[in-house]
Amino acid sequence: MHQRQAIVNAQQMQQIEARLFDAGMPVAALMEKAAELVFRQIIQLYPHPQQVGVLVGPGHNGGDALVIARELFLRGFGVLLHSPLNKRKELTQAHWQYAQHLGIPVVEAIEALKDCDLIIDGLFGFGLTRPITVPLATGIEQLNQYTMAKVSVDLPSGLHTDTGEVLGTAFAADHSFCLGLWKLACFQDRALDYLGQPHLVEFGIPEADIQAVLGDCPPIQEMTAEAARMSLPAPRPPVTHKYKQGHLLLVCGSQRYAGGAILTGLGARASGVGMLSIAVPESLKPLLVSQLPEALIIACPETKTGAIASLPDEVTLENYSAIACGPGLSLDTQTVVKQSLEAPCPLILDADGLNLLAQLHPLATLSQRKHPTILTPHLGEFKRLFPDISPENPLEAAQTAVEKSQVILLLKGAKTAITGPEPPLWLIGESTPALARGGSGDVLTGLMGGLLAQPTPPRVSLPQQVATAAWWHAQAGLRAARNRSELGVDAVTLAQELNSVLAALDF
Repeated sequence: MHQRQAIVNAQQMQQIEARLFDAGMPVAALMEKAAELVFRQIIQLYPHPQQVGVLVGPGHNGGDALVIARELFLRGFGVLLHSPLNKRKELTQAHWQYAQHLGIPVVEAIEALKDCDLIIDGLFGFGLTRPITVPLATGIEQLNQYTMAKVSVDLPSGLHTDTGEVLGTAFAADHSFCLGLWKLACFQDRALDYLGQPHLVEFGIPEADIQAVLGDCPPIQEMTAEAARMSLPAPRPPVTHKYKQGHLLLVCGSQRYAGGAILTGLGARASGVGMLSIAVPESLKPLLVSQLPEALIIACPETKTGAIASLPDEVTLENYSAIACGPGLSLDTQTVVKQSLEAPCPLILDADGLNLLAQLHPLATLSQRKHPTILTPHLGEFKRLFPDISPENPLEAAQTAVEKSQVILLLKGAKTAITGPEPPLWLIGESTPALARGGSGDVLTGLMGGLLAQPTPPRVSLPQQVATAAWWHAQAGLRAARNRSELGVDAVTLAQELNSVLAALDF
């Protein structure tokens, strides 16, 4: 496990830092090192600021900010210090006194910073638990109205480290420089309007100290390129054939939502699965054959509304390595979902597959499954599936739902979470709002199904494979957005971009 994958809460970070200090690492040395790294990144982003306002808090976050202010001042940049709270920790006070010795100007009123072209927030780092109140809250809100660039050291002041909750008010940064290890707030949807672009600033925490607090397998991890590469299907032997490389069945589509079947098939195609079968209403078979000629298209009897009435007798569920059911089905296909739930292999339920499951007493129905079930809801679908679980804290809600249902849950959002009955909980750090577009989820379902159908690499869990699919999908969205802009990422383009992600991994 690379430490970049580990995600910590406030208590865990405090314990890791305590180990460093108990082992003899001087607090002052660590502050200098971390602040110097942040300073370098700030200068890379903003190489020519004319006037920099630095907000100095009472704790070591304020000390970090003062070291950055000192380095800016010594290099000839204009710097103004603003310290709204008079009490400071001993080390922070020492840096404050040295800043005064250097002659760095101090301003008392927040309005004095309005002409700065960069503000550095060093008021509070991680660990804040109490709401920010007036008059400090008024000053932060005033700064948020100004249009200059803004950055935060560690976390924007006012965010709860673990939940991303805004404690009264919060500083709205353009960039946040998270120190040491990722904090949970960086992966919470409600914090995103304040974090801006988060950056991890690693300062060399020994792996042994991380493991001493988090264990050999950190309970919450980010899915990274390195972890994804390990989770992809193992290289194929020279002598093999298509059925040894997985057989995926997609159950999807209706006359009303024919595109859902095509897009799910395109996602599955990109996964490299050996054999792809797609069950669709009989009237859609010519369309699917024209779009996915390599797939085996199974014509199913239809309802009067053009939905799949049932899977035909020729479909033997035991013949498939994985099944994905739901995209484009419509709500007239409850029989098909019930049939799919009997599959003796991993089953992915998405879209209308989830909505139909919600009508079947989900917990009781899922308890009868003897094989892995993967659910992929967004928050609205989650509420229908688990009405007794509050989604106020999405990560806690996801874990509670898994404890009750024993499924693998992919909870969609700006920061997608994947969790199963055993740790870790995986989080997708990088994504793009370009994926907020019809059909994107269908592509993900097909891609995920194709990955799960293929031979599993050693020591890779099913939730890790699901997280790999989500990471791969998000990376394709990011690449497509860079190439075409956020508005240009339609679902077909997204599917086409999936292969370029593999090329970048040299897989």
